[in-house]
Amino acid sequence: MITPASSFQPLIPVIAIDGPSASGKGTVAQRVAEALGFHYLDSGALYRVVAFATYQRNIDWHDANAVAECAKILQINFKNERVLLNGSDISNEIRSEAMGKGASQVAVHAPLRAALVALQHRFRQPPGLLADGRDMGTVIFPDAMLKVFLTASTEVRAQRRYQQLLGKNESASYENILADLQERDARDKGRSSAPLVMADDAILLETDNLSISDAVNVVLTHFQHKINNKSHK
Repeated sequence: MITPASSFQPLIPVIAIDGPSASGKGTVAQRVAEALGFHYLDSGALYRVVAFATYQRNIDWHDANAVAECAKILQINFKNERVLLNGSDISNEIRSEAMGKGASQVAVHAPLRAALVALQHRFRQPPGLLADGRDMGTVIFPDAMLKVFLTASTEVRAQRRYQQLLGKNESASYENILADLQERDARDKGRSSAPLVMADDAILLETDNLSISDAVNVVLTHFQHKINNKSHK
């Protein structure tokens, strides 16, 4: 369980990994966090939780104020890689394609994003934090020691998601997944509040031709360079 913390703690390092849906940033982020012994924030899971909770309460995902008010009363915790909502494990429920679409829809609302800022700041705990999402380096942790924008072509991301679903024995259509990702990208990049953009001081990491291990090593190498440069100042 995450304990309260100041929203600004410059002595606690943060690695921010942002990027579009299905880019592989979640897997890379988790492995980097494990390698460093850092806490891990999957900000996308927060929006999936809100989508799930509002769906359960019959709240329209397009109703910005109702969605934000609902989010304010939710008790969201991460424990042993599980996601808890008001004490109940909803890890499997929020990982459905439907909740992924819902998360992208509710995430466009500025009132909701504002409501979740303090919650995300509380994950900044010693010895450090690995935060992944869409606006970690641009909005939530602009002072992050290392910012990475991890991406891949839409076609590669669609193929990865397609293979992932087949591996779970779920029915899937590559064409439908591709169209859905294109729609999500347009929504994430075009929203007025915290759009998906690469921070000016971020490192671009394109993974079309990289394995997960390769991408993890790139992030760890850049972080080590940051540590070395800081120690020499």
